[in-house]
Amino acid sequence: MNNEWLSTNTFHFSDFIDLGRLVEEKKRKNITISLCLPTLNEEKTIAKEIIIMKSELVTRYPLLDEIVVIDSGSTDNTLEVAAAFGADVYEADQILPGLEQFKGKGENLWKALYVTKGDIIVYLDADIKNIHHRFVYALVGPLLLHDHIKYSKAFYDRPIAIGKNKIRPTGGGRVTELVIRPLFSLFFPELTQIIQPLSGEYAGYREVFEKIPFPIGYGVETSMILDICEKWGLNVIAQVDLEKRVHRNQDTKALGKMSFVILNTFLKRIEKQDFIHLKKELYKEMIQYNLVKSEFQPDILKIDGVERPPIVEIPEYREKFNIN
Repeated sequence: MNNEWLSTNTFHFSDFIDLGRLVEEKKRKNITISLCLPTLNEEKTIAKEIIIMKSELVTRYPLLDEIVVIDSGSTDNTLEVAAAFGADVYEADQILPGLEQFKGKGENLWKALYVTKGDIIVYLDADIKNIHHRFVYALVGPLLLHDHIKYSKAFYDRPIAIGKNKIRPTGGGRVTELVIRPLFSLFFPELTQIIQPLSGEYAGYREVFEKIPFPIGYGVETSMILDICEKWGLNVIAQVDLEKRVHRNQDTKALGKMSFVILNTFLKRIEKQDFIHLKKELYKEMIQYNLVKSEFQPDILKIDGVERPPIVEIPEYREKFNIN
């Protein structure tokens, strides 16, 4: 396998530390940039993210044109906190209300395309404990400075939080190493050069995002890479080393549910690309067990595998963005 992409399309955040240059290039190209934060019960971290991005990338360096929060139905004060600190806040169910409503991260990302205005959209998870404005400018940098790059993705060391004020120096990225990397190695070995395909921080041009489907759940990062590579090739993708991202830990059962959704998405993609032919429908339930009072009781996650179509096919979107 040729590893040329790994050397030519991999960057470090320090390559884009000249924010003045990025702002100049943005103005020269007459580009607008939107930051989207998909949320679900993120009241503890959302304020800090908004404050840092506004102070550094709106006020000090006018790189961002808007900060948008798309919420999945938080039951805490996420919406109120985000609005109080100046983000444009939307509940996902209120965007394109004429469509059937679903819950999930991919749903939020897809609907963000309708309410944001940017030529470039940056997607950032809202639970980052060591948030820094490099999480945005380093992803925007390759898009502004390299004309052939249309989509950029973060990678980093992933220490995980194991308790109050306790950090384990490694241990993140388990689903990547146990699920996605083996699958990429089997079917798309060139994609193993992507260090963290499941990272939740990425940016891209609207002209790319609007032309690909979005699974409504956790499979969205996997499908995004596979669809972009199929339509435009690996060379339009860049990856940027952000060095470290601290996030909350999820237990093994939660990661199992995530893996189930991702595997479902992956199998559908490789069938669509004629790698395999499934003679039967995939079973739609993830079955795990809990020990309750000395008895094992099933804990079942049911998925319906819904994907939103490329949003450019939606009449309301075409009308809003004047697409004939």
